[in-house]
Amino acid sequence: MTDNKSLERVRKTARKLGLSIDILEMPKSTRTAVEAALACGCEPSQIIKSLVFQIQSNGELILFLISGSNKIDLSNTSKFFGEAVQKADPNQVREKTGFAIGGVAPIGHLSELPIYIDPKLFEFETVWAAAGTPNAVFSIDPAVLSQKSQAVQLPTRCLSKSGP
Repeated sequence: MTDNKSLERVRKTARKLGLSIDILEMPKSTRTAVEAALACGCEPSQIIKSLVFQIQSNGELILFLISGSNKIDLSNTSKFFGEAVQKADPNQVREKTGFAIGGVAPIGHLSELPIYIDPKLFEFETVWAAAGTPNAVFSIDPAVLSQKSQAVQLPTRCLSKSGP
């Protein structure tokens, strides 16, 4: 079942930011980077994983836009922020972003979150991101997404390669 509210919020936010995107609803899940890459006909590195973490001490949520071939290095990311960082609770992710894990879009959140982007994504002209549901995606130039979403480039030391 499609969550039209989530898709529409992504569309509205894209228009508000001046982004021209086409949301594609795929017949199969795009919940994981591998599933999304297969559905989009690209390599996993071109998939944006929108991962929500939180600062342990104050509960502040942070959105990381990470290449499908990378993962967050919690130790180095915690050092970068000067505080312990941990994965956010799925219920809190839904409450603050309006999206369930597996469909978190890089834009269109219910609450404003600081956004950090993986420099690996800039190696591509086009990357693919979730559009608010586990089977909806859109393609975009990563530099444009970064600029329009006011994402800050994440230091590479905060990242490590995903497994096979």
